[in-house]
Amino acid sequence: MSEHPHAQEAAAATAALKAKQDRAAFIAALGFPILVIIGGIIGYTAPDAVTSISSWVTPLLGVIMFGMGLTLKPIDFALVAKRPLPVLIGVVAQYVIMPLTAVLVVWLMRLPAEIAAGVILVGCSPGGTSSNVVSYLCRGDVALSVTMTSISTLLAPILTPLLTLWLAGQYMEVSASAMALSIVKVVLVPVIAGLLVGMVLPKLVQAVQPVLPWISVLAISTIVAIVVGGSRDNIAAAGALVLGAVILHNCIGYALGYLTGKLTGQTVPVRRTLAVEVGMQNSGLATSLATAYLNPLAALPGAVFSVWHNLSGAVLAALCRAADNRQLARNEHEVKVG
Repeated sequence: MSEHPHAQEAAAATAALKAKQDRAAFIAALGFPILVIIGGIIGYTAPDAVTSISSWVTPLLGVIMFGMGLTLKPIDFALVAKRPLPVLIGVVAQYVIMPLTAVLVVWLMRLPAEIAAGVILVGCSPGGTSSNVVSYLCRGDVALSVTMTSISTLLAPILTPLLTLWLAGQYMEVSASAMALSIVKVVLVPVIAGLLVGMVLPKLVQAVQPVLPWISVLAISTIVAIVVGGSRDNIAAAGALVLGAVILHNCIGYALGYLTGKLTGQTVPVRRTLAVEVGMQNSGLATSLATAYLNPLAALPGAVFSVWHNLSGAVLAALCRAADNRQLARNEHEVKVG
């Protein structure tokens, strides 16, 4: 009996820690799009202020990817050997569902060539860097989320340029080799460098880890400001069209990702993670590549996606938690009735 109070204290401490983590994750999920929106407003209202830093897009993406690498550990890749099926399903779904969904959206909405190429480039990009936070909020399988994001990112230098060339080449000229080399430089090298620094200096990385997501989102916000500033004249004419395409693309991705998990017999947490990983893209990469290799209008879908998928991710998390609460209430009712 004497252990009972201690058990209660331990349970209370665990619950308090969980609540604190939830609050931090919710603040991040809601704070990310707000900062990105602020970046967009600055770009739109003061385009001259961001024109002078237009060359920062690629280095800023490198900062984002280095930050992602710092959060990775070798154990994250061990999941591939332990649970290869959900990882394989997720990565295949990522590079099949979103590119083909992009083509469907382009066809349904009869998008102009530049916007069509930008939407397809977003679809051909790897998983989004904020998907891990959203998977946590959705009560998904966070370890699987981290592994899927990592694997899809490592495959990006090969798959993103090839898929973009295949699916978007009819709309705009695409240099797959130049794009692949760029992804190696601004994605692969920084991610691996971050992973190595994390292995060599784990305590330092642990100390700075709480601020890493905010550094990344500030970098994404700056990229969005630069893109919006460069596309200011096009936004008034094409902004609503791009937003509609982005919302449709993202929501179909969530739905088909979840359906893929259901059809392959995965658990509910894994289905939720598949939905998030498929629906959320590395739009910062898409924006950077479009700016460098396509044109400013083609970069707009990536910039808008950066804002939208964080907002929709927060809504998706709220829906998942509401569903869990309803299920818990049903279970408690059945116990009382029984």
